[in-house]
Amino acid sequence: MVGESLRVGALAPEFSLLDQDEKKVSLKDFKGKWVILYFYPKDNTPGCTREAIGFTEDLGVFKKLSAVILGVSPDSSQSHCNFIESQKLKITLLSDPEHGVLEEYGAWGLKKNYGKEYWGVIRSTFLIDPKGNLAFVWPNVKVDGHVEKVLEKLKELGK
Repeated sequence: MVGESLRVGALAPEFSLLDQDEKKVSLKDFKGKWVILYFYPKDNTPGCTREAIGFTEDLGVFKKLSAVILGVSPDSSQSHCNFIESQKLKITLLSDPEHGVLEEYGAWGLKKNYGKEYWGVIRSTFLIDPKGNLAFVWPNVKVDGHVEKVLEKLKELGK
């Protein structure tokens, strides 16, 4: 669950993770830009693929609005590299195998599927403003229509 410290207006938790090329990426690298930080369960699965392709297709619009897109999952950098290559993605994917950033953002938790409980990624998205504050939070994201909602909110807040 998204914690109290992750309310709109709060400072977004700082992080440093490796991207698909095993380069360290930190939130502080993007001061002065909007950041769409989205957490997803697994590379090359149907919902995660649709979400990543959606962000890739609208990347030009996001860039014009001075926004970067960072996807985070527990998958390895190599898995991300393969995912990007196979789906022709243009976004940056970050690897969080220890779940540290996932947990800090409340995107790791107990899930239920067909009556079974297990720990996993709770699909969620955070819009971080150019000063590093949380501008909007989408907990428990449904993939269909999500990219459009993020883009609408960015246009609204980025005026």
